[in-house]
Amino acid sequence: MATISYAEYRAMRRFPALDGLRAIAAVIVVAFHFGGPRWTWLSGWVGVQLFFVLSGFLITTLMLREEESRGRVSLRSFYVRRIFRILPVYLVVLAATYALAHLNGASARLRESMPYYLLMVNEFAPNSAFLHSWTIAIEWKFYLVWPLLAFAFVTAAFFRRIAVTVLAIAALVALIPFEKDWPYWPIHYVSILVGCLLAVVMHHPRGYALFRPLTHPVTSVAVLAGFVAVHLSLSYWPPAEDGHSELMVAVYAVAVALLLPAMLTPGLPTKLLSWRPLVFVGERSYSLYLVQYLAMTAVIALVPSYAGHSTRLFVATTVVGLLAADLLYRWVEQPMIRVGRRFSGRGKVVPPVPPAEPPSPAQPPTSELPGRTVHPTPVLTLGGDRR
Repeated sequence: MATISYAEYRAMRRFPALDGLRAIAAVIVVAFHFGGPRWTWLSGWVGVQLFFVLSGFLITTLMLREEESRGRVSLRSFYVRRIFRILPVYLVVLAATYALAHLNGASARLRESMPYYLLMVNEFAPNSAFLHSWTIAIEWKFYLVWPLLAFAFVTAAFFRRIAVTVLAIAALVALIPFEKDWPYWPIHYVSILVGCLLAVVMHHPRGYALFRPLTHPVTSVAVLAGFVAVHLSLSYWPPAEDGHSELMVAVYAVAVALLLPAMLTPGLPTKLLSWRPLVFVGERSYSLYLVQYLAMTAVIALVPSYAGHSTRLFVATTVVGLLAADLLYRWVEQPMIRVGRRFSGRGKVVPPVPPAEPPSPAQPPTSELPGRTVHPTPVLTLGGDRR
């Protein structure tokens, strides 16, 4: 048994264990919303933070590899792919939510918040008609700003990119005491940026060396056990108003960041998280997250008695939500992703070329040399998320 080398890491086109993590995150969020007190031990309220760290890590890794293989990141292509990845399913579910509200005579509440939902400032909407979509709005604004901050203003500079990321995290943390109208929103961006920071560090050969010990098969089991212990210790809800919840989220984001390198190795944790049913759910986790309230409404309409039984409601909502998510995945998500690739000029996947091992300490790392690098590794799919 051995650790994963830098060359092996850079040659990876998929991180299959991450689909399993997405699946778990999506299901525990549904459990938090509909499972009642019996399921609080799953700590479902922090499930969205797992999504946030994963998004920051994956998006930044993809952009770093594109920059290295092509010389720069095409912001136009990035934004086109994001639009076709995020908006089609979001708008379909929003329209279905409005239609259902209209049939129930409750569309006025949704109309009041519709400008917020269409402008992707969902977290500030005046009512909760579609409030769980606030997480999509957080990620959307991150997608708009992060590429400009880290790849337009700071190009191919490892230490400057690290500095920008750390400063952004510090600025958001400094905003937390002053945010009164909608508390906690800065900490969500901190979670995403923790994933971004991990990606930047691991992209550099010397930075990757810091995390390489975590990729040993035996160590990965210990890391996963430690992460589970941290996760289950955060079952506390509702979060305190004294800053305690922000600290909990920050600790959890760091725990996720330490978990991700350990999930690269083909050991027991990766095999468990790559289990096909988990991968199936993980690939549909975005749609499952969006349709969960519609699924809950359908379940109660079909079996009214489930409204008073939290476990049955949670399980049935998950099953119905997965059925709807599968349809959305097949008929909306995947076709629109392919359209986005065509419009962005990224319809063809180029096979990766493994990079060389890092140079000796006496030589400067190749990623710091001027001009185009010699490590063309265009990674277009990581962990099942068709970016």
